[in-house]
Amino acid sequence: MSISSSLNAGVAGLAANATRLAGISDNIANSGTYGYKRVNTQFEGMVINQARGAGVYSAGGVRAMTSRVIDQKGALISSSHPLDLAISGRGMLPVIPSATMGLNPADRPIMMTTTGSFRPDADGVLRTNSGLVLMGWPANSDGTIPTQTRDAVGGLQPIVLNANQTSADPTTMMSLGINLPAVATEEGASGEPMTTRVEYFGNLGTSESLNITFTPVPSAVPGQMSNQWQMDIRDSASPDSTNLVGSYTLSFDDSPTLGGRLSSVTTLSGGAYDPATGELALDVAGGPMAVRIGTAGDANGLTQLADSFKPVNISKDGSPVGNLTAVEVDENGFMRATYDTGFIRTIYQIPLVDVPNPNGLIALNNQTYQVSPSSGSFFLWDAGDGPTGTVVGYAREGSTTDVAAELTDLIQTQRAYSSNAKVIQTVDEMLQETTNIKR
Repeated sequence: MSISSSLNAGVAGLAANATRLAGISDNIANSGTYGYKRVNTQFEGMVINQARGAGVYSAGGVRAMTSRVIDQKGALISSSHPLDLAISGRGMLPVIPSATMGLNPADRPIMMTTTGSFRPDADGVLRTNSGLVLMGWPANSDGTIPTQTRDAVGGLQPIVLNANQTSADPTTMMSLGINLPAVATEEGASGEPMTTRVEYFGNLGTSESLNITFTPVPSAVPGQMSNQWQMDIRDSASPDSTNLVGSYTLSFDDSPTLGGRLSSVTTLSGGAYDPATGELALDVAGGPMAVRIGTAGDANGLTQLADSFKPVNISKDGSPVGNLTAVEVDENGFMRATYDTGFIRTIYQIPLVDVPNPNGLIALNNQTYQVSPSSGSFFLWDAGDGPTGTVVGYAREGSTTDVAAELTDLIQTQRAYSSNAKVIQTVDEMLQETTNIKR
């Protein structure tokens, strides 16, 4: 009968508003929780079918549907630590529980979070206080990231940092900008060689050097310059008997437009000269090294001008052995380590996890989420690529709770709950009147 359905509807209203109150309480309680996504509660009416025009209505009541608004972004709150990470835009950080560290990579349950305060533990593993371990792709020794599978987590590894970690970066590229005095090639000049020493770093971080000797070739014509030099390059890391790694004849231009610039390089022995790049392919004790002396007509390499012998611009890569001093993550998710020698090296890349429907993810403790049939399969993106945003260091994502709005909803829920209780009280009184008819 209709009066019974009214009682059921009132009870359903109490249950629905109690559910909404629970969601509001959770939101307010987590208004200061980093990365918290608010719970949204919506009501849906229930209708009981009845004959049209019967003159009787049966109340179906209401039911509450809760969902977590995961795709809503909280405000970014700045911090003072480089490993406080957040995401500006779409995407999440891949993490695993620290309890699963010893499992096979394929058996680890991949989870994701939008923000975290990661610190190295006693073993150097980057993790939060709640035990979430940050995952990433390790870089090769040269700082490049190998090709990885984007729809599986097998290539992801826990990020490990060691405070006593050291690294050396061997020199593989060098650029020489040296001026040779033009008057040294005049007729009657002494032909005295000129030497300079350029430091480079070996594979083990040792300090070695290329000892470069420039010997002028005096002109045989009175009053003129030959504009030719012989350049010999010796490697300090090699034995004296075999330390000559390259010998070359250098010719310089004396035209009005290109005067003082290289015109040609002839290889006498050792590594070959590439006229397209202006580089010498030297084979030093630590391996191959490219030394750039300039192309024909290049003003930034070796020059011969009426000035003294002096190095004007010498640059090289590499560094000696250094201790780890700082780690930062850039906007593309590359984690770079800085050493006290000034050497900066990429050690990991942190991809961003994305799913077609973020609101369909399963919410877990500590603001973490897992995929579900409603969310769709995940994909690992490079930060800033595709639909994903960028990684922000020195920041945390704040809660998406708006306390003022939640308090307004709290008042509305309280009044709705009281109204449903009044319905039940009224039905009870009407049933009492029905019972009193017998008396």
